[in-house]
Amino acid sequence: MSEPVRLPFDPIERARELWVQRWGAGSRADAMASATSVMRVQQLLLARFDTIAGRHGLTFARYEALVLLAFSREQRLSMSRIGERLMVHPTSATNIVQRLVAQGLVERVPNPADRRGAFAVITAEGLAAMEAVTVDLEEADFGLGMLGADEHAALFSVLREVRVGARDFLP
Repeated sequence: MSEPVRLPFDPIERARELWVQRWGAGSRADAMASATSVMRVQQLLLARFDTIAGRHGLTFARYEALVLLAFSREQRLSMSRIGERLMVHPTSATNIVQRLVAQGLVERVPNPADRRGAFAVITAEGLAAMEAVTVDLEEADFGLGMLGADEHAALFSVLREVRVGARDFLP
């Protein structure tokens, strides 16, 4: 991961100030700053997670797929279910699984209920890789070690409200 730019000011706060100057105090400057902050934090966390997963030959997206498979009852899921649960396009899910198959971390097996479909099944090597990345992510406190328990709870609650408002799931 490249070093973050160390500016002597907060560029998102500055953008908020400029937004108010341009569009007025009644504009949605706070919403813009909040949304931009969420997007920037996502970039920072994903870069960190990809670096951690990369030490084990994975990307964070592939790690997520392994976790999903490990958490499933039979440690196998259809491609459509993987895409649905990872909230990615079916083509992306297929690409992720193909890369995991090439690494020997997942096997594709025929779906007896759907001749054209297949299940992705995590292998013992896949479980080991998933566990190794998990240890490293936990050691890094998922990049959020600067937050306390109350802050984690508050952040999760606020972001959950955004997800509920966007109908990301049915509460």
